[in-house]
Amino acid sequence: MKQVGAWAFFPVLVMSVVPAITAAVAQEAVPPRSIALATASPGGVYLVYGQALAPILSRALQIEVTAEPTQGAVHNVILLEKRQTMLAFVNIGPSLQGWCGTDWAKSVAAKSLDNFTGLPIGGGPRGGTSGAYVEQIFKVLGIPAVVRHGAWDNLGSQLAERELDGAAAAVGAPFPVLRQLDAQQLIDFISPSPEQIASIRKQVPEITPSVIAVGTYRSLTKDYPTIGLYNFAVAHKDLSEDLVYRVIKAVFDNHADLVKAHPLAKETVPENIDRNMLLPLHPGALRYYRERGITVPATALGATN
Repeated sequence: MKQVGAWAFFPVLVMSVVPAITAAVAQEAVPPRSIALATASPGGVYLVYGQALAPILSRALQIEVTAEPTQGAVHNVILLEKRQTMLAFVNIGPSLQGWCGTDWAKSVAAKSLDNFTGLPIGGGPRGGTSGAYVEQIFKVLGIPAVVRHGAWDNLGSQLAERELDGAAAAVGAPFPVLRQLDAQQLIDFISPSPEQIASIRKQVPEITPSVIAVGTYRSLTKDYPTIGLYNFAVAHKDLSEDLVYRVIKAVFDNHADLVKAHPLAKETVPENIDRNMLLPLHPGALRYYRERGITVPATALGATN
């Protein structure tokens, strides 16, 4: 995967999910006339966030920036590699797998996750983070659930109609589809046990502990311990240093507008670049953080290839 990134925002797997940004060197002779920002499927956080961000970037860059729906993080990495998008939302899991060429890049109410054995559950679009991880995590836990993939708005309808017995999703909270379903009926939140979380983290090291706070959803009456992945917005390496710098500056200068679009944007702050422990920063990103006096992890200063 030859692309790079720029800033951190904060989604959580329901089961639940947590961004920062990375990068490689690039110089372009002529600035692009328009840029597509790859987000995710309708009904999810990425698209809502992107639709708020696109006009901000359009004004700041004086370039048309559009938020485009996609299948999600895995699909976005592929679009970047093919140069079919130049900006995209991803998270640390699919980014790491794409960078290293592993996994996908090689080509009755339940009381516990074990109760989903043999039951149909929603797993999100195949090209999204959920598609990359849900089946893997159930496999790690030795639970043979029947995972059905598709757009979250369609899966949400299937949950409401009881065509699915549950869903496991790597999504930001509050997740629009889940919030809509929660407004219609009570939802049971099935948390992985501490032993299951430990087992998952041992075999899938990019996974981190995460918590969804009580009250995030009407049905959530106590804090929900789960697992998560850090999310990133990334830019293609062929974008110029100046353009990437202005993108990042526009994001942070318009923080309040992003928070209005989705509360998770409160985590879109420059200091969260310390969450990036893997991928090198684009020179434009590095310039911004240095101007702000923010220390970036040593791993983010590596060769950009």
